[in-house]
Amino acid sequence: MHCSDVFISVLFFTYSSCALDTFTAAVYEHVPLFQNPNQAPVQEEALALMNKNIDVLEQAVETAAQKGAHIIVTPEYAICCLDLSRETVYPYLEDIPDPEVNWIPCSDPHRFGRAPVQNRLSCMAKNNSIYLVANFGDKKVCNNSDKNCPEDGHYIYDTTVVFDTEGKLIARYHKYHLFLGETQFNRPKEPEIVTFDTPFGKFGIFICYDILFHDPAITLVTQHNIDTVIFTTAWFNTLPHYSAVQFHSSWAMAMGTNLLSSNIHNTSMGMTGSGVFSPDELGPYYYNKHTDEGHLVISKLSSHPRKSKLFSSVKWDAYASNINHLSPGTKTFNGTIFIDSFTLTELQDAQGIHSVCHNHLCCHLNYSMVEKRNEDVYVFGAYEGFHGPHKVFHVQVCTVLKCNSLETCINAAETASTRFEWFSLSGTFNTTYVFPEVLLSDVQLAPRMFRILNDGRLVSLPDIASKPLLSITLLGRNYEKDPAMNLSLLT
Repeated sequence: MHCSDVFISVLFFTYSSCALDTFTAAVYEHVPLFQNPNQAPVQEEALALMNKNIDVLEQAVETAAQKGAHIIVTPEYAICCLDLSRETVYPYLEDIPDPEVNWIPCSDPHRFGRAPVQNRLSCMAKNNSIYLVANFGDKKVCNNSDKNCPEDGHYIYDTTVVFDTEGKLIARYHKYHLFLGETQFNRPKEPEIVTFDTPFGKFGIFICYDILFHDPAITLVTQHNIDTVIFTTAWFNTLPHYSAVQFHSSWAMAMGTNLLSSNIHNTSMGMTGSGVFSPDELGPYYYNKHTDEGHLVISKLSSHPRKSKLFSSVKWDAYASNINHLSPGTKTFNGTIFIDSFTLTELQDAQGIHSVCHNHLCCHLNYSMVEKRNEDVYVFGAYEGFHGPHKVFHVQVCTVLKCNSLETCINAAETASTRFEWFSLSGTFNTTYVFPEVLLSDVQLAPRMFRILNDGRLVSLPDIASKPLLSITLLGRNYEKDPAMNLSLLT
């Protein structure tokens, strides 16, 4: 530990504090009480429901503080507003000011009008001496002089806020990439770059779907020297490549930054998966589709993890580009994984060497199974193209995965019986942004069971043979090929 002046950029002032080399972070996976999406409550009814959710969050904040946490992150939609319309969302909204106003709602609750949610969150942070991250709705009045002003006279934003240990509002972020159905919200004109400094490193913020795009997610890390990302989310688990803990831990590893990922918990909607992720080793996480209870995850992290820059020297296409990809005897077929059409081959033998290609991407696999279980169907595949029904982002994917049947992997398997003795997976990626994913049976991560070589190979470590394997994936993102953002595709 050493002392230094810490500059809070969002407030434009400095204060003296002790810089911490490590800190303790908490994320809370919350089971929210949802409102009736078809009924517009009066304001007091809306506040009563939000307070019930905040009551639960407050218990998590108190527990985290008692256990030494410096910061706690709560999920997107933890307080309100999931699946509401423009008409039904209004009673839940507050006007959240720019943090430059230097405001502690707990001490001056009426300075910017009615703000009971901000007041309560501010007091929670202050009373527990903890940085508190929360998500709810922000409204901004506009008029006819603004040609983009919505007909109802308001911009409404999905918003994450941060309060410091004094209860001061120090950061506000408006979500840019709205997912399907989020028609109650507007998108800001440009992606916002929101950062704040603490005695335990520099933080950046984005929300849920933002993580899949270049701005603001990649820009925050590559251009603003972020140590830790605040990530509030309401994430639908989408196997085999986009389940919450799977992709979020991989993103932290590839980007060389901590990621504090807080998801809501709703088993009927397939929402679970939160964690305290770091690039250097797998931290604790929570993924449970069998209970309807919230969960607090706490872990110690390095304050400045980017010094390691784990994948900075990796040439992702180096190994695969030198392989003859015309593998004799490899029979391929076209098959659908989730909603993308892959070139696939079945892994019929307990060991083998295969190559498959799709468009300009060729993938290479060398593997050996401990024992091939007849009930497990594994395929090896390649896909290069736009992902999803609306084709809003471009991917390159090399993957090995267990399917429920050879005919389809649309509904991906979650359990497996086959253990792999070892494997090596690589591809001819033409991007530097490649995210490695290894999943074990029951959608569990594989700590210390694989590593990335400088020539781009994802290779197993000896412990991989101890548990059944669900999938192995290298997921590349070609951000420069993403189409211009079209709001009609996202709402």
